[in-house]
Amino acid sequence: MSPESVVAGISSYLLQLFVEAAPQEVGRENLERILGMVSLTPSVIEQDSLSSLNSGQRAELYAQLQQALRLSYGRGARGILLRIGQRVWGRIIMGANLLEKTEFALLHWLPVPARRRRVLDLVAERLYDGGGVATVHSMDLDFLLVDQAGAAACGQSADEPICYVTLGIIQSALFWATSQEADVEEIACKATGAPACEFKVKLGKN
Repeated sequence: MSPESVVAGISSYLLQLFVEAAPQEVGRENLERILGMVSLTPSVIEQDSLSSLNSGQRAELYAQLQQALRLSYGRGARGILLRIGQRVWGRIIMGANLLEKTEFALLHWLPVPARRRRVLDLVAERLYDGGGVATVHSMDLDFLLVDQAGAAACGQSADEPICYVTLGIIQSALFWATSQEADVEEIACKATGAPACEFKVKLGKN
């Protein structure tokens, strides 16, 4: 499947976690006000509305919500969206079922390099229902997470990468798995015209 043939979509679970995490970062009333900047009403983030969306509609809303935050906060939006991504990963851990909790516990018994690869695979799996459109690749000592659907970039156009929430999720997941900071950079983004959103994890010799 080529990146060009992938339709933007997103996990219903991930969108729900984003909607729960965003008000914690900016405040519920403030978020509702910000929605108006992209012609959205507060009702779009209610559970009944979210549950009625298909994968493509979820991606469009996910991108619009992040667009609203970028418009409202300007350059400060990057830090806000990164922190929302970090909150999302924390909610993934807290909301894990028994099988997932067992898998997470076993992950911490792996050697650090194996932990990094496995947690990146877990991130890729949770971006989309059923997985398959986000993949992880080894690059010598580094890793590359390729998000072919790029939900955060759905319908967006920008001069630089904008998938800060995904970046925050990756950073938080790696720190959770290894207790070590990782240098993560979005090196390609569909919002800038790239065929896929790509996140390079620079690990060096650690």
